[in-house]
Amino acid sequence: MYAIVEIAGQQFKVSKDQKVFVHRLEGKEGDAVTFAKVLLLDDNGSVTLGAPAIDGASVEAKVLQHLKGDKVIVFKKKRRKGYKVKNGHRQSLTQIQISGITAPGAKKKTSKKAEAETAE
Repeated sequence: MYAIVEIAGQQFKVSKDQKVFVHRLEGKEGDAVTFAKVLLLDDNGSVTLGAPAIDGASVEAKVLQHLKGDKVIVFKKKRRKGYKVKNGHRQSLTQIQISGITAPGAKKKTSKKAEAETAE
């Protein structure tokens, strides 16, 4: 099972237990985050396509760490004009681990003990 989900303005193909680097998210390390903008859902060959998003579908993830990406050098030059500008940039990133993908209309899994208590 995999999903294409929009996280912080970018689209990612994610599956359960996958680790992904995304643009910096709010929240502390160890927090759980939920992304509701699921654009496509594939459950063993049955594809559900959103228009633009699938209602009721969500992706749960856990924030592992906040870090900075590799340095990117931006150098601009105009020949014969004496114009040179050198700039650097390091993107702020968040590493998340996908903990689960919930399809629309799917029931949450409960333990047998909890089911027995509700049946009584």
